[in-house]
Amino acid sequence: MEHTPVMLRESLEYLAVRPDGVYVDCTCGLGGHTAAVAERLETGRVIALDRDMDSLRQARERCAPWAERILFAQSAFSELSSTLDSLQLPRVDGILADLGVSRYQLTSPERGFTLQAAGPLDMRMDRRQSLTAAAIVNHYPERELARIIEELGEERRRLAEKIARALVRARPIADTAQLARVVASAAPRAGRLHPATRVFQALRMAVNDEPGELDALLGQAPGRLRAGGRLVVIAFQSLDDRKVKQRFRELARSGGYRLLTRHVIRPAEEERRANPASRSAVLRALERTEEGWMAGQDSGRN
Repeated sequence: MEHTPVMLRESLEYLAVRPDGVYVDCTCGLGGHTAAVAERLETGRVIALDRDMDSLRQARERCAPWAERILFAQSAFSELSSTLDSLQLPRVDGILADLGVSRYQLTSPERGFTLQAAGPLDMRMDRRQSLTAAAIVNHYPERELARIIEELGEERRRLAEKIARALVRARPIADTAQLARVVASAAPRAGRLHPATRVFQALRMAVNDEPGELDALLGQAPGRLRAGGRLVVIAFQSLDDRKVKQRFRELARSGGYRLLTRHVIRPAEEERRANPASRSAVLRALERTEEGWMAGQDSGRN
């Protein structure tokens, strides 16, 4: 499967990859960023993590030329510290998180992430978990559905309530195609965006507790950096970017960290033209300072 990692040049620039460094790719996906970092290493290593075991299998194949430099592990953001502890890695030189949905997930109807083709109401990034989109769509109270659509889908309240009402009345909803049709019947089309796009986003985020997982990452990752280590986060949604921005500013004010991106970094025009998936991407980077290390600050163990 063709895969183009988003903002690859900028990611490598802000990670400042050293040949002997140890780096963590928290969102390995199909391995684009992982491979690029591994290619620049000599004695260093990449710890490639992802919640999706299917993606990790494909990434392992893609990254075969650098296999001796990469360790793959299934791990959620909230498991970052425990995973690094199990590998006896108290500190690392860099951590990267690309918060976009994997291309593999979006182009595999059987995973239930896409509204372009009929598929099960699944949307689990980690298939070991029990909660699916079907449980939310067919069993959650109307008020809770409306809240999820409004808060996570960033939909207007009245429209979120209207969509939730339509979903409850249409139960049981069997698959993604029916879900998209029901939403479209309740919501007007705005421009080129399918009316169900925000609802699919909201359901995916709820199924995978993406807000909670991002909070965990922003809580744990900074404290796992050694002096001079860098944290790079690529976000695609304003909800996520606001959290990253606020957390990075808090850490910079603490005196133990330094903002590397005073203003958000966006893809170059050339990349936006060549890879439409990158258009909404924004990058922020943070560095742990020597002063923070010497002071023994560790904001990441929560």
